[in-house]
Amino acid sequence: MTTSVKVAVIYYSATGFSAEIAKEIAQAAEKAGAEVRLRKAAELAPEAAVASNEAWAAHAAASAGVPVATVDDVAWADAVIFGTPTRFGNVSSQLKQFIDTLGGLWAQGGLANKVYSGFVTTATAHGGQESTLLALYNSIHHFGGLIVSPGYTDPVKFIDGNPYGTSHVDAQGDNPINDETRDAARHQAERVVQVAAALHTGLAA
Repeated sequence: MTTSVKVAVIYYSATGFSAEIAKEIAQAAEKAGAEVRLRKAAELAPEAAVASNEAWAAHAAASAGVPVATVDDVAWADAVIFGTPTRFGNVSSQLKQFIDTLGGLWAQGGLANKVYSGFVTTATAHGGQESTLLALYNSIHHFGGLIVSPGYTDPVKFIDGNPYGTSHVDAQGDNPINDETRDAARHQAERVVQVAAALHTGLAA
């Protein structure tokens, strides 16, 4: 790849499943030649709520060193990959709150003509995976962004089965991130970098 692409991977994760996918995507994007920023959305839940759930508290401690996403991370990026657990078939409030802070950049035209993609985790099979990604992508239409979903553009997607983005069922914490999810995440990252590089080159011409 001759064109340098900047990719921001911005996610929210309560118990670590979305975080693990985000790391896989970030590593794959770097291997594809991109410059990457891995960022988490700020926690909005009260400390008491986090402390009441052992897995949630453990992940909060383990991820304390991950930088919190800022508007500058999106302004900097050529491509943004958002990740979230589903909340009643919708985007988590933590990630949505971050997206809602982008209004000033949007007003300046700073969200348009970037590549965007998304990934999701759920506790149960199906569980709102596709509806969550579609809800996320509603915002991208308002940005004037270009959605790059993985589709069925690689054999791994016929195993993963979600053309809207990488998805994983964590089974209430009992199903760790597996090779199927990792393969899908890597393919999605590579596709985003490839398309963003082509777009970047074309816009610069």
